[in-house]
Amino acid sequence: MEKLLKKFLSREVIMYLIFGVLTTIVNLGTKYLLLFTVLDASNAIQLQISVVISWVVACIFAYITNRIWVFRSKTDGVLLEIAKFFSARIATLGLEMILMYIFVTALGLNSDMWVVIWTIVTQALVIISNYVLSKLFVFKDKKNKKSKDEVKKDNQ
Repeated sequence: MEKLLKKFLSREVIMYLIFGVLTTIVNLGTKYLLLFTVLDASNAIQLQISVVISWVVACIFAYITNRIWVFRSKTDGVLLEIAKFFSARIATLGLEMILMYIFVTALGLNSDMWVVIWTIVTQALVIISNYVLSKLFVFKDKKNKKSKDEVKKDNQ
């Protein structure tokens, strides 16, 4: 059990969680900064503009932190890695939108309580999906492979 816990709470997972929280702060900070300064939240188009801009800023922040501190990517193919990262994030954004549509709109579970519940459920699925896609698809590069000694050192 202790071995499993150590594996689950590896340096990589802990760093992913830390930078995930910071990415959320960047996302919300950007959105609210825009809405409280230059954009009007009561205007539907301006509200959506703030959502898109904050998502892009958060994705750029997440890519940089994931590349440098979480997955320690050393690839020379940065443009391909960025394209994969944004593709994965767009896919999980689509997953979130589909799940929210199904549970909140189509099934009519749209009271404040249900919206909060489904937001939490979908965010959990998105976070897990983002990690798995980043680990298996985006930051998967032969130059990223660590020696057994490096892995052992990270987990201590």
